[in-house]
Amino acid sequence: MTDTMQAVVCHGPEDYRLERRDVPQPGPGEALMRVEAVGICASDLKCYHGAPMFWGDATRPAYCESPVVPGHEFTGTIVALDGAAEQRWDVKVGDRVVSEQIVPCNACRYCQRGQYWLCQPHQIYGFKKATHGAMAEYLLIPANARVHHISADLPAAHAAFAEPLSCALHAVERATIGMEDVVVVAGAGPIGLGMIAGARQRGPKLVVSLDFDANRRDLAKACGADLALDPGSTDVVEEVRKLTGGYGCDVYLEATGHPAAVPQGLQMLRKAGVFVEYSVMREPVTVDWTIIGDSKELDIRGAHLGPYCWPAAIRMIENNVLPVERIVTHQLPVTQFAEGLDLVGDGTRSVKVALIP
Repeated sequence: MTDTMQAVVCHGPEDYRLERRDVPQPGPGEALMRVEAVGICASDLKCYHGAPMFWGDATRPAYCESPVVPGHEFTGTIVALDGAAEQRWDVKVGDRVVSEQIVPCNACRYCQRGQYWLCQPHQIYGFKKATHGAMAEYLLIPANARVHHISADLPAAHAAFAEPLSCALHAVERATIGMEDVVVVAGAGPIGLGMIAGARQRGPKLVVSLDFDANRRDLAKACGADLALDPGSTDVVEEVRKLTGGYGCDVYLEATGHPAAVPQGLQMLRKAGVFVEYSVMREPVTVDWTIIGDSKELDIRGAHLGPYCWPAAIRMIENNVLPVERIVTHQLPVTQFAEGLDLVGDGTRSVKVALIP
């Protein structure tokens, strides 16, 4: 192993550079991973383009701490660790693992209540200097990280899909789907496809996917959707009402990141329905809150990260519950990170893009 490594480094919005950096050295209770694959998330793209959520505005401070190595959905092989880390995670040198995207402090109010995914310091790989990400040859796994084994027989880019799938499954859990429910998933990107697969596992009456892209609608059916509708050629609100005797859907899961999908969901839901918002929006969204309150008495629920869902996500990938080989459409060397970001931003030529260091 050399003393330096190749890494993508974020210096600011649209200022990402390929550099040589020192290979991190694990301290007590930490581990060093040789990165095998790292996915490019929609949040990576929004950070790259300067979204206020990451770089701050008049109402909030910057979340991203540059310079930092991006990348929070990854897998790799353990190459160094001490006895404390080996015992804590039940791992050894040579094991392939994934690590949850957040490294909780284990001391704040949220962590003490078991809500570690809402940890107040909120150290997520790839955005904070304390938790550099995986767009590099090696990654340091901090002592407080949450680590899971994953099969070495999987293609690395498929194993890295455990992160977005766990997020999708958490959104499904937040929806409390019943067996007689009609569930609508807006967006058939990586998160939306995971929501569809997760919702199907709950045994609802009907799962409906909404997406403009024909290939993604086909993928949605392969993941478990009963119907896949094109909002560009169909009045999807009216169609869902027809499917439900005029009432509207019971659950609406938003995974597009597009502001128009929010009022669409509010119109589509039945009274006392459940709206789950997962997406990272680039800009604030304005809606008629009367629909939420006096008109329909809706439950509006947020979903963040994938707490307690990683074991299920890993099992689903290992058991081929969804066609990850079709979802991961591109695998590029890390030197082509800019091309990977462009592919994700285009949205028409890829579904999931992974970088291979």
